[in-house]
Amino acid sequence: MQKGQKSELTKETILNKSFELFYENGFKTTSVDRIMEAAKLTKGAFYYHYKSKGELGLAVISMKVQRRVHNGMIVPLYQNGSALEILENTFLNRMKSFALYEKKHGCPMNNLINEIADHEVVYQVALRKIIDEWRSALSGLITRGQEEGVIVQSISPNAVAVYLISAFEGIRGIRKLYDDDQIIDDYISGLRLYIEHIRK
Repeated sequence: MQKGQKSELTKETILNKSFELFYENGFKTTSVDRIMEAAKLTKGAFYYHYKSKGELGLAVISMKVQRRVHNGMIVPLYQNGSALEILENTFLNRMKSFALYEKKHGCPMNNLINEIADHEVVYQVALRKIIDEWRSALSGLITRGQEEGVIVQSISPNAVAVYLISAFEGIRGIRKLYDDDQIIDDYISGLRLYIEHIRK
């Protein structure tokens, strides 16, 4: 393996292990030493790629968390077809796709918002960027649905987008408190009722 490839592989290993440990144990309580021990790498390797844990945290947000939200919740919104069906299917399919591990640990983005977004503006900006992209895509889909005549005109696309994101992120956090999926089933029932409420 060439030196450049090995360096990139090391950086990716640090990133992946950091995401995993931040997700399971929290950002604040996960030390650089713990990350490097889990990654089976030296501390020197860490500081070769990252100046600080804070810089690593931003990399995890932009390279791991943002990618998850983009691929799971934003890309599906740009499919062809009925805007209302795309809206419902995107949220339902994503919710149903979570493994037990993810149900127990909640949403990585929401966890970070709750843990560190009120401490550093730089984290706020990075996390807000994800929310803004998601909100914009949702608002655009709802507007398209109104133009297609399948979603009522009386609603604000941006308000609906914020509501749907908040409900989705909220249930991801609440599910951590329970040992079964009844709370998710209730969320899904409520989502379907809401979708029917905005159907034209």
